[in-house]
Amino acid sequence: MLIEVKVPQLSESVSEATLVTWHKKEGDAVSRDENLIDIETDKVVLETPAPGDGVIVKIVKGDGETVASGELIAQIDTEAKGASGKKDEAPADDGKKEKAAPAPAASSSASASGSASPAARKILEEKGMSADEVSGSGRGGRVTKQDAVSAEKREAQAEPAASTAGTSATSRSIERDAADRPEERVPMTRLRARIAERLIQSKNENAILTTFNEVNMAPVIELRKKYGERFEKAHGVRLGFMGFFVKAVVAALKKYPIVNASVDGNDIVYHGYIDVGIAVGSPRGLVVPIIRDADLLSIADIEKKIGEFGAKAKDGKLTMEELTGGTISISNGGVFGSMLSTPIINPPQSAILGIHATKDRPVVENGEIVIRPINYLALSYDHRIIDGREAVLSLVAIKEALEDPARLILDL
Repeated sequence: MLIEVKVPQLSESVSEATLVTWHKKEGDAVSRDENLIDIETDKVVLETPAPGDGVIVKIVKGDGETVASGELIAQIDTEAKGASGKKDEAPADDGKKEKAAPAPAASSSASASGSASPAARKILEEKGMSADEVSGSGRGGRVTKQDAVSAEKREAQAEPAASTAGTSATSRSIERDAADRPEERVPMTRLRARIAERLIQSKNENAILTTFNEVNMAPVIELRKKYGERFEKAHGVRLGFMGFFVKAVVAALKKYPIVNASVDGNDIVYHGYIDVGIAVGSPRGLVVPIIRDADLLSIADIEKKIGEFGAKAKDGKLTMEELTGGTISISNGGVFGSMLSTPIINPPQSAILGIHATKDRPVVENGEIVIRPINYLALSYDHRIIDGREAVLSLVAIKEALEDPARLILDL
């Protein structure tokens, strides 16, 4: 019996997806729930499990093709041999089929264009040479790029030292240099293309302005040193810096709710909840999973969520739901060593906080120069609805909460 493999149901906001990599080919046996292919949307990579045991008899859509929800991409025969999940063994020779003639041994020199590597073939074509003129040193007599370059040098040395020959040699040298500087054209992934689209949208539609401040991280660092070990034993998660940043942002947004709002046409939408997006690097690119109701969570809850998101991003397991929404985002370029940046707003949000590497810097306190661990904060905001006053004061509130963490506990 034939059963169909179809594209899983995509979310309402996603109309199409791209087939990334088939893990099986026609003729391969598969087991029920075994992942057959990865399907990439502009937000996540979805796994497509086999609907039953059997053998793939037809792949309708190949790698790189665009598909929609419910579209047929393959067929599985549940009655074919190998349905246990192991690949079919080669059928026994029943004498009815002719045996394939053994392949002739490769000669020590290449005699056809197919026996030269692509790079070597390009060099030879530019010099008007053929592969059968060159002795190949590769496997089976294959002409390698180095073989082609060496043959070209020999030809150049054999030419008379006339001016025209010199010009020709110069031309060949330029061509050879070009051959040694390869380029590779790779299509953007659907996620990367979507990121580019959204960032351009943000730049074009938002009146983005960035305000900066610096924060003395010594109080947070001391708190982590004092309670870090006990915190990890009690909650089963490491006490990081991001939990403090999220709580400080929540405290600021409670004071200045306009920073937590968004624009919808000619309306300002005030959100009665605080969902914080955390920018996370992944093998597919930057993704922003959402910590929902961050205002109701403890620092331990926040740290657990961040750890969960990091692991899922690394494995490509983040879901559509986890990547949708958000009322403000935090981007931590500091983990890569960034000192200062102007982050771009993630629409439809109206603000994003950029945090950076904490470095010891000289600062003035009570008329004296002292060394403190300083982090530069950058708040980019949509000036259409957020005035400079609210933006600056909200960033100051974040600074004050981090420099006096007791405020986060006492809700001050």
